[in-house]
Amino acid sequence: MTIALSLSLGAAALGVVYAAWCGRWVMRQDTGSKAMRKPYLAIREGANAFMRTQYLTILAVGVVLTLLLWATPQYGFLTALGFVIGGVCSAIAGIMGMWVAVHANVRTTAAAAKGLPLALKTSLRAGSVTGFLVGALALASVSGFYLLLLMLNESGPVDMGPLVGLGFGASLVSIFARLGGGIFTKAADIGADLVGKIEQGIAEDDPRNPAVIADNVGDNVGDCAGMAADVFESYAVTLVAAMLVASISGTGTAAGQIYPLILGAVSLLAGIICIHTIHYRGKGAILATLTRIVLATIVLSAGGFYLASQWLMGDTTSYNANDLFISALTGLAVGIGMVATTTYFTGIHRRPVQEIARASRSGHATNIITGLAVGMESTVVPTLVIAAGVVTAYSFGGVYGIAIATTALLALTPVVVTIDAYGPVTDNAGGIAEMAHLPESVREVTDELDAAGNSTKSLTKIFSIGSAALASLALFVAFKLEFGDRLDQVSFAIDAPYVLAGLFIGALLPFYFSGIIFKAVGKAASTVVEEVRTQFRNHPEILTGQYRPDYTRAVHILTLASIRGMILPGTLPVAVPILVALASPFGPDGSGAQLMGGILMGAVTTGFILALMLSTGGAAWDNAKKYIEAGHFGGKGSPAHLAAITGDTVGDPAKDTAGPAINPMRKVLSLMALLMVPFL
Repeated sequence: MTIALSLSLGAAALGVVYAAWCGRWVMRQDTGSKAMRKPYLAIREGANAFMRTQYLTILAVGVVLTLLLWATPQYGFLTALGFVIGGVCSAIAGIMGMWVAVHANVRTTAAAAKGLPLALKTSLRAGSVTGFLVGALALASVSGFYLLLLMLNESGPVDMGPLVGLGFGASLVSIFARLGGGIFTKAADIGADLVGKIEQGIAEDDPRNPAVIADNVGDNVGDCAGMAADVFESYAVTLVAAMLVASISGTGTAAGQIYPLILGAVSLLAGIICIHTIHYRGKGAILATLTRIVLATIVLSAGGFYLASQWLMGDTTSYNANDLFISALTGLAVGIGMVATTTYFTGIHRRPVQEIARASRSGHATNIITGLAVGMESTVVPTLVIAAGVVTAYSFGGVYGIAIATTALLALTPVVVTIDAYGPVTDNAGGIAEMAHLPESVREVTDELDAAGNSTKSLTKIFSIGSAALASLALFVAFKLEFGDRLDQVSFAIDAPYVLAGLFIGALLPFYFSGIIFKAVGKAASTVVEEVRTQFRNHPEILTGQYRPDYTRAVHILTLASIRGMILPGTLPVAVPILVALASPFGPDGSGAQLMGGILMGAVTTGFILALMLSTGGAAWDNAKKYIEAGHFGGKGSPAHLAAITGDTVGDPAKDTAGPAINPMRKVLSLMALLMVPFL
């Protein structure tokens, strides 16, 4: 077991080294002309200001919770320490990833002036910093903390409870980072679109738009820092859940607890090999290059999973090593199936997107109606894929097989987050090219990079939704097994009244949570819309280029609005399990556990489907607008284009704020339920 843990920690260390090497390479690249550095410095300043405010808020909440965990006898110092480790590592992953992305945008723009291959290399290596830092820190934090628990319990079984604290720390940072960044980026986007595009008829990245810098800042704090914290939390929580299931169910004793860590180590090493050896082959092949990297990583990981299964689990009596290997392959297959479906429903040349574009010809309302229909239809196949994956993994490995399938899927985190973080870098690079008035040839390169980035961001959202669903399911299994140990009389059958009541409450939570988020985005967007209108009204010379807009004020307004907006939805999944625990003594014995179990089941199922609908539907709205802008149905400025902009404006908070934020919401709810077990 010592060798296995050393391999896990060694792979994590190598991931950090590779991320550092990529970051150093990016920082040595040319920053271009003074005209390019001017918007870059404004974006950097705005992003730094937002991150300071957001993480100071998270720090204040985290300190209070750390002290509460430490002071509570049922948890104590180790659980509080795990909470701090999870939160700090999640914060580092998000902050460092965004820092490199912000510094890489101007360097990608400068590289684009020298040709597409260098620009792709620069942006992809910038994304690699985020991707491999997220994967390596998640693996290192869980492996290192488990090793500490192992050393403290040399004479007996390892107390896995403090690992729940680690997952909770990661989840808390994730939900606030996702919410704050998501509210900021979409409110900025809406303000830039509604006033700039529709009312003033200027381009999205036009430097005359007072919200343009806020829009570019939002790409980094939402799509880079927010996504990094989200997927870090999913990965760390999945590792914790799999180890808890192995511990509670007695699967292969220590080998069953370490096996998920080895799968993560194998996939991280496979990712480094593939991303460093697969290169761009020629014009129009950017998305194909990124796809080859992911597919090659999956194939190489699968081979490594087989060897790891035979080596570590070949001598265990609980499960056959080949069965666990098939469970791991099932997780990879679920990821491929979900991505393939999403590609169809969000592809610019596919029927669903073109249906929305076609409906835009008859007005704004028909665009919205068709977009909603596409979003709802898009949930069918991914839901069936998840259901088939759960049944298959269970048939081979039981509840532990489900946890292993989830781990195998999340083990792809380094490469998946890399191609996601690549997206905001290229998006910002295009904005800088526009604001610096660079030649059209440069903008053509950045547009080609950005087109691939839009696709990868959409696919990564689906990856995070699917993995979050499986992670939440694994956490529910751990919750159920925990009560199987403590209270044999507790039944989670559907005919139990408290379970049934919990199902309704849990099914409600993702909808209520999303409603709060939409309101927060709408409120923040209204403030920035009014600010942009005021600047145009008070200084009409902005449109002639004779007056520089006040970019800083728009960023400041959005920062305050997004921080205020994230507090209520961020505390909701923390508060619900606490309220259930407080109410438990007033019901029959075991009723609190049944109610909480029903809530978890309801939230996992409806949350997954609602997140799918919002994310896929929003991406389809976005690409329908792009399809019209490419010259179809009247092109830019046509009535269909204006209707498509409205649809995209509605879809933006759906795909980039509410949809992704449901992921950490379900996991925070599940982890809080596990922490409340002693009180239920």
